[in-house]
Amino acid sequence: MDSDLALILGLLFAGLSVPSILSAFSENRPPRISAVMLLLGSGLIAYAMLSQPGGYRLEQIPDVFFSVLARII
Repeated sequence: MDSDLALILGLLFAGLSVPSILSAFSENRPPRISAVMLLLGSGLIAYAMLSQPGGYRLEQIPDVFFSVLARII
């Protein structure tokens, strides 16, 4: 898997898990699926950071996102 794609998927999984975790806690139920999504997203982000020489800087993330989107479309 390309490190750019892994970074974007990891950010999406981690970002989508936060509202789900908050919803589960507010309804007094265990956040099982959202915790798995957060773990998967964190793993993908870690993989992307370790496989990219020099890592990523915060200002590179929008460029990476749109380059991955352009490849898909």
